[in-house]
Amino acid sequence: MPGRGRASFTKRQKERSRQDKQREKAERKAQRKVEKQTGPEGTESHDFGSVEEQWALPNGSDNENDEEDTV
Repeated sequence: MPGRGRASFTKRQKERSRQDKQREKAERKAQRKVEKQTGPEGTESHDFGSVEEQWALPNGSDNENDEEDTV
């Protein structure tokens, strides 16, 4: 039974590397979650002030029902 010790050592190595990979994957997932909440380059994802100005209606009205009321 001389080969018995080596097999358990390699099993422990494989298990340890599997756990390390699993831990690293969980860390990457948590990092992505944080980045997704803050947005790219650390900007807040709910800062849409400039976008609202670009998409403003030409007549200055934000209500779509205004046209129906005039007809």
